[in-house]
Amino acid sequence: MDVNEVIRDVVSLVRAELRRHDVVLTLELEAELPMVRGDRIQLQQVILNLAMNAIDAMAAVVDRPRELRIRSGQPDGDHVTIAVQDSGVGIEPDDLDRLFNAFFSTKPGGMGMGLSISRSIVEAHGGRLSATPNAPHGACFYISLPAATPALERDWPK
Repeated sequence: MDVNEVIRDVVSLVRAELRRHDVVLTLELEAELPMVRGDRIQLQQVILNLAMNAIDAMAAVVDRPRELRIRSGQPDGDHVTIAVQDSGVGIEPDDLDRLFNAFFSTKPGGMGMGLSISRSIVEAHGGRLSATPNAPHGACFYISLPAATPALERDWPK
């Protein structure tokens, strides 16, 4: 599948939330990315979860623009990367190690399942999900997925 198409599908789902929360979206999608193998719905769910978390993280921001940036690229020949970056409240350094643990949440009333499930989905696709603080504000979540290759396609279950 084409990750840029998956990202565009998710953007169409969150447009109303972006408007409702006065969030400006910037898409930086690299053209000519290799395809990735995977379940389209599951990857949409991961990107949707990251986008909604970003929107939630910016809800209390009143002193700067609320910006959501979604990027795609190929940092090396073997992987396709999706980055979801916000200008929200950010991630406490002490929380980085626990962020993807089940039942850990930084949101009041959060269940702490979204990031744990998202990481499981990405790992089931042979990828990696990680997060870093975003300077000067916010957070950035990275999805790295293996690019589809003829060898991978031979080994992929039918």
